[in-house]
Amino acid sequence: MAINLQKGQREAIDAPKFTIGLGWDTNTSSTGASFDLDASVFVMGDNKKILSDEYFVFYNNLKTPDEAVEHTGDNLTGAGDGDDEQIKIDLTKIDPRVTEICIVVTIHEAESRRQNFGQVRNSFVRIFDAATNTDILKYELEEDFSIETAVEFGRIYKRDNKWKFEAVGAGMKGGLQDYLNKYN
Repeated sequence: MAINLQKGQREAIDAPKFTIGLGWDTNTSSTGASFDLDASVFVMGDNKKILSDEYFVFYNNLKTPDEAVEHTGDNLTGAGDGDDEQIKIDLTKIDPRVTEICIVVTIHEAESRRQNFGQVRNSFVRIFDAATNTDILKYELEEDFSIETAVEFGRIYKRDNKWKFEAVGAGMKGGLQDYLNKYN
């Protein structure tokens, strides 16, 4: 049975291979523009910076050079139940310099579409064993991010040679560019 996390809670990840599932529902936009939420992953070293541009994984760069992190593709609508986007992780392949994997979801063209995470509901991140399709843990974001256009859902980090997940749930108003500035 999956462990349901609260914001700030941390939990060990014992599986060397797993999938991160991200999901959300959007309200009907009052601006008439459809929503396009995008998952991005920052694969970082000890200095909390991405190892190189190739370690920033998103819809235009689906895989890290070590093939340890793979985005399965952009979902342009978020329609339907379950995961809207997924990222596969294989810790057996990960570059030894990696100490943290940050998972961020942003709203594409949020400013021009006048959209924010206050118009998004039922957001979650889950980690599951892809071989058995069994949930390991899940974090449901309950905050109302009424001005934020990007949210760090969680992070996976390495301490004492063990990998853990932290439920973060922190928003930023500036979108993906703010995270690029922070981690590049």
